[in-house]
Amino acid sequence: MFAYLGSGPYCYSNSLAMVLGDHAPPPAVIEVLTGSPFGVQLISGRVPLFDPYGWDPDLGLDAAIDLLGWTCAHQGASSADEALKLLRAAVKEGPVLVGPVEMGLLLHHPGAGDPIEADHFLVVLDVDSERVLMHDPQGFPYATLPLEAFVAAWRADSIGYKRHSYGMRSGFRRVQGIGADDALRASVPAAAAWASLRDDVEVAPGTVGNEAALERFADLLEQGMDPGIRGLMTHFAVRVGARRLADGAVAMNRIGLRGAAEILDSQARMVGSLQYELTAGSPQVAASIVRKLAPTYAELADALG
Repeated sequence: MFAYLGSGPYCYSNSLAMVLGDHAPPPAVIEVLTGSPFGVQLISGRVPLFDPYGWDPDLGLDAAIDLLGWTCAHQGASSADEALKLLRAAVKEGPVLVGPVEMGLLLHHPGAGDPIEADHFLVVLDVDSERVLMHDPQGFPYATLPLEAFVAAWRADSIGYKRHSYGMRSGFRRVQGIGADDALRASVPAAAAWASLRDDVEVAPGTVGNEAALERFADLLEQGMDPGIRGLMTHFAVRVGARRLADGAVAMNRIGLRGAAEILDSQARMVGSLQYELTAGSPQVAASIVRKLAPTYAELADALG
């Protein structure tokens, strides 16, 4: 296996690395600690995502923060005024991890202006009477937004999994000195549990995980996938899924779980190969790759367990 370095949509992991500062492990390690590489789900029977059945970034951040020996306040607000009051108070103590926000309403992104149901996380550095100053891990250091525009994105009306409107994490405090390898070892039981999840409890109408998700995904490819979902796959889901799996392989190999690492590396290669087939190749070939991927999650669960 060979580690990947380069760009990719790791917004919450990069944001957490920023707020933890010198004590943070690399974002690739944080991403593995969130649990994101260890499953696949089909949301509402139509939207494939390469993260575990029932998982979301808020759950993943909580897991990573705890595994690394940190604590913080996670809160939201019922109004824009209350949210800005909380944010102004929190940012006086240090950078604030904000999210999820609606990515399509972040007006410093070229072409933005309408909700696209895409979640995003970023780090707020300062707030004055007119603008928010932030590090946006999408590639925009020291970006600014007028307060009204920032609040509209921050409300995250289109993001279904959010626990709070105006979600923010602040007051980060290190309570234990846990290194990256120890955190990875401690994360293995949760990783095995994510990889083991089937469809015993429906987390959302029509949502399924792992083998069932991939079988239905293959059927969708053969029947003719909705262009919007194909766009989601080619612009986001495939590349982040392949990177998560590649990082998971390197991380598991790092702590001696070579069998799990080899399965993750094989999964990463299959998911990565979907990029061409979905963009310029054949949906039928993509479907055959997806079907080969389906049984590997039970194998991964066994290797992790």
